[in-house]
Amino acid sequence: MESRFQGAEMGSELLPGLLFCFDSVSAGGAQRSTLTSYGLSTSIRDAWLASYDSTHYYRLGLNVYENLTKIGKNVGFIGLGNMGSHMARNLITAGYKVTVHDINENSMKKFSDDGIPTKQSPLEVSESSDVVITMLPSSSHVLEVYNGTNGLLGGGSHLGPWLYIDSSTVDPQTSRKISTAISRCHLKENKGYVENPLILDAPVSGGVPAAEAAKLTFMVGGLEEAYLAAKPLLLSMGKRAIYCGGAGNGSAAKICNNMAMAISMLGVSEAFALGQNLGIKASTLTDIFNCSSARCWSSDTYNPVPGVMEGVPSSRNYDGGFTSKLMAKDLDLAMASASGVGFKCPMGSEALEIYRKLCGDCCELKDFSCVFRHYYAGKDEE
Repeated sequence: MESRFQGAEMGSELLPGLLFCFDSVSAGGAQRSTLTSYGLSTSIRDAWLASYDSTHYYRLGLNVYENLTKIGKNVGFIGLGNMGSHMARNLITAGYKVTVHDINENSMKKFSDDGIPTKQSPLEVSESSDVVITMLPSSSHVLEVYNGTNGLLGGGSHLGPWLYIDSSTVDPQTSRKISTAISRCHLKENKGYVENPLILDAPVSGGVPAAEAAKLTFMVGGLEEAYLAAKPLLLSMGKRAIYCGGAGNGSAAKICNNMAMAISMLGVSEAFALGQNLGIKASTLTDIFNCSSARCWSSDTYNPVPGVMEGVPSSRNYDGGFTSKLMAKDLDLAMASASGVGFKCPMGSEALEIYRKLCGDCCELKDFSCVFRHYYAGKDEE
């Protein structure tokens, strides 16, 4: 169910938070007349109809186009790190009215210097937002931002925002805990188009380059109606949003993805280092991998060997990107979640130990691809 329209149409004519109602099973005249009655242009209407499987029957129980200016134009964004800062700026570019917060005053100053409103607490952000997005380093940070003093839920059980989106990488249990807390709350005002506040766990994949280029992939858990409503907003920051099921399933998908990514990076780095020791240049192996069965993201998009690929962390001494510390954190989440369901992950466990060692060897702030140089003792391409 991937949206087939982008850019100006999504950011302007199709305002944030679009919800719609299919009146019959087939994508025929009934839907077209309904969508037209809500003021959608022919191009936007047909794009939506083309985007969704006509065999699905969506009756969302929420009003649509006449409420769009109220639903989601004001967005709060909390967490302005390597990823969040780019995501927030892409929302601004798309036409959203964004208010930001971060515990790092310098991060906020970069926004305030550009005239973007900043707030001193998550609670203050929520007071001026229809939708709040959080992008935070860990489960403990997420719990503090939502449940802590002056947190998003610190004003009691009656909330201003109608939708919360947590794009942090956390364990599924944390996502489900926050979802349960939100489900017990009510809206301060009757908005007409939604009865109670909703939350999605929507972690991302693609790293800093994709965040900057608005090409992230969102893995989304929560109520499907909320996912459909949030999709235009998510696609202002990314190229794709994938619905994963109920609360916590987005987070589950993300930790599985990152475990596979870590194992892949280790395998590629090990192979490159072995090749160098056998007298084969890493650039030659890269050409072979990328047209053979070893091809993967770690070889063709995020190559770990300095001197092989421009624009990736390995080309700048492994600075920037996705830190080894965060990779160790994500692997720890995956192993804890596996243990919770009695599942053994021998390769994931080994990957965790390697990244823990990297962190102990003062590489915690280096991009996780530094494993090539600092664990396997790989050499730069000459």
